[in-house]
Amino acid sequence: MPRRQRGFTLLELLVVLAIIGLATAGVSLSLPDAQPLERDAQRLAALLESARAHARASAAALEWRATARGFEFTGSNRPASGEETLAARDWLAAGVQARIERPAGAATLRLGPEPLIPAQTLLLSLDGRSLRLVSDGFLPFSVQATEPGSP
Repeated sequence: MPRRQRGFTLLELLVVLAIIGLATAGVSLSLPDAQPLERDAQRLAALLESARAHARASAAALEWRATARGFEFTGSNRPASGEETLAARDWLAAGVQARIERPAGAATLRLGPEPLIPAQTLLLSLDGRSLRLVSDGFLPFSVQATEPGSP
């Protein structure tokens, strides 16, 4: 009586995995890239947290401010020296606008050196869409969607 083969051969499994890999690659290439505003918001949230950590480690206050094409971090590594631009960056997507909502009327966001900073909110907008970067002063900055119809 001949013996029946059970299961799959290694070659069959490799062919199935190759087909799954090609299908996954095709689907991922057909999906649209992340929205430009979301990319800028996530990038800025990470940079703001990095600046907060740097300010705490160096015991020197850093400030964030919007510029015509992007934003910059200013501060001083030495108390006796004047304010200097530590890092300036352009937005990844042209046309992004940033406005500080909280603290109201502020031109800059202060990022330390204290571990607890005032609550801060920054509104980013592009092509009629808006996102907020929010920190309660203790937790890291997070990206939040704005409600429809809000600025």
